[in-house]
Amino acid sequence: MPVGGLVPSATDNAADLVVRNAKIHTGDPVRPQAEAIAVRDGVITVVGDDRDVAPHVGPATRVVDALGRRVVPGLNDSHLHVIRGGLNYVLELRWDGVPTLRQGLAMLREQAARTPKGQWVRVVGGWSAEQFAERRLPTVAELNAAAPDTPVFVLHLYQSAVLNRAALKASGYTRDTPDPKGGQIVRGRDGEPTGMLLAAPSALILYSTLAKAPVLDGEDKKTSTRHFLRELNRFGLTSAIDAAGGFQNFPDNYSTVVELARAGQLSLRIAYHLFPQTAGQEIDDLARWIEMARPEDGDEWLRLNGAGENLTWAAADFENFAQPRPELAPGYEAEFEKAVRLLMENGWGFRLHATYDDTIRRDLAIFEKLAADGLFPAGNRWLFDHAETVSADSLDRIAALGGAMSVQNRLSFQGEAFVRRYGTGAAADAPPIRAMLERGLTVGAGTDATRVSTYNPWVALHWLVTGRTVGDLVVRPPHNRVDRRTALSMFTEAGAALTGEEGVKGVLRPGCLGDLAVLSEDYFAVPEPDIAHIESLLTVVGGRIVYAAAEYEGLDEELPPVSPEWSPVAHFGGYRATPRIGPSGARQAELLGQAVAESEQHRQWRARRGLAPDTESTVFDPCFSL
Repeated sequence: MPVGGLVPSATDNAADLVVRNAKIHTGDPVRPQAEAIAVRDGVITVVGDDRDVAPHVGPATRVVDALGRRVVPGLNDSHLHVIRGGLNYVLELRWDGVPTLRQGLAMLREQAARTPKGQWVRVVGGWSAEQFAERRLPTVAELNAAAPDTPVFVLHLYQSAVLNRAALKASGYTRDTPDPKGGQIVRGRDGEPTGMLLAAPSALILYSTLAKAPVLDGEDKKTSTRHFLRELNRFGLTSAIDAAGGFQNFPDNYSTVVELARAGQLSLRIAYHLFPQTAGQEIDDLARWIEMARPEDGDEWLRLNGAGENLTWAAADFENFAQPRPELAPGYEAEFEKAVRLLMENGWGFRLHATYDDTIRRDLAIFEKLAADGLFPAGNRWLFDHAETVSADSLDRIAALGGAMSVQNRLSFQGEAFVRRYGTGAAADAPPIRAMLERGLTVGAGTDATRVSTYNPWVALHWLVTGRTVGDLVVRPPHNRVDRRTALSMFTEAGAALTGEEGVKGVLRPGCLGDLAVLSEDYFAVPEPDIAHIESLLTVVGGRIVYAAAEYEGLDEELPPVSPEWSPVAHFGGYRATPRIGPSGARQAELLGQAVAESEQHRQWRARRGLAPDTESTVFDPCFSL
């Protein structure tokens, strides 16, 4: 883009990309604000203004005018199931952001009509019944009416799944199918499955049923993953820490991102974890992986970050707040201690799924026992994930042992269920983010997408700042919210610290990776309700434009078409962008009051300078004139 005053000139240090005329929030306390930035060979070379970047504009430099928009460091989701999500993205019908159940069912009906025989329609995560105007789930009858012959699977949070008649048949559920451990197949008066599956409290029944659906083949997995990464880039994400998870086998399910990394086709930096999949052989799997690789092997695009989020299955709790807190098996500590010792002695970090303080306290007792052997703190990065009910005492113990935290906006979608079970008092500190930060803990923020929460990080940022669910219930009061700058740092600097990359990522300063996003709205200025509606218009990873919209459309890299052609993503896309809310009546009155106050301030300013009489303004109403 030709820009006055920035004349291309032959230079040895020409930048590959310059972004100018921007309101840049750098995250760097040395220079917190800037107007222009230059990137060369994937690394930031200049942060300043037009005069600073002008000498770095060469004939081949791409100069992008931000048109006065807000620019922030690229976002980093510290807990995202990006590998698993990518393998399935084009197969899933997304209800993320859909405002009504009626619209969701219409989408489902249309998708069922184009889905070929043998394939399923699946709605997997990113939505809650509370976001719908109807405030309810779809019924089995509605799914049967929408898709009489095509299997339909609709997952709702960690709580339940709704299947139509065809999906029950495809899953093999009959009146003789026993309930799996921790799950329930709901049955009618005739003993036949109704189509409702309940996590009671384990969600494994939901995930194992979903695993029966067809999967993609090799090239389609690559295409699906690339489109999912582009969808994440759409919201300004440039990095993610993959938290592994159930039904994500290593190395098989990791091969797609490995192949894309080799081909230079990743548009998102991924640090990944390894999760033992088979109960009873977790120690053997961890020992084998330790022989194969070391954390931080790899590069800035794809790197191993450690083990977890489960180390042993027996040590994992469940996050279904519609059910009572599960009691962990007595005596799980013996195998868990072996796993932690093995990792710490071999320089591996780890992350632990722990919803409840009861789980965290039992785990900490093991860590404190190992601390006597010098294994804590020992320089290995380790953290607790989720921690909705972690206590102040446990936070003190985590800090003493050199741990960190990663919190997610699961209560954006489950806040109402949490309040119904535990009350508003407990929900106010679920999780106690301010208490974590006050202890100096590194606290990364993430979404835990894609099977429950949406992958849109701005919904999570909205939750951090406002404490509101997607159903607009205030769950966290002001004392446990964070300001916008802190929330953003949890999605940038803290995420980099959790992967040991705080020196090169998470801030915009010379020497750091050239990862940034030009936002559709100014995050620091929009009304709080509109934070969730922000998107990126231009996302840059290492100087590469990986997503471009609005005035910048066409500047990003071309992707192969979505495959298969009948994919829901090919027809509906991903996240359903919703319009800005606009001012309510109260907000409108507040803004008018501010305008009146500013008018009076302006009158006083003019009076002090002799430009107007030094008397209060009077109201003239012709109806009362004589």
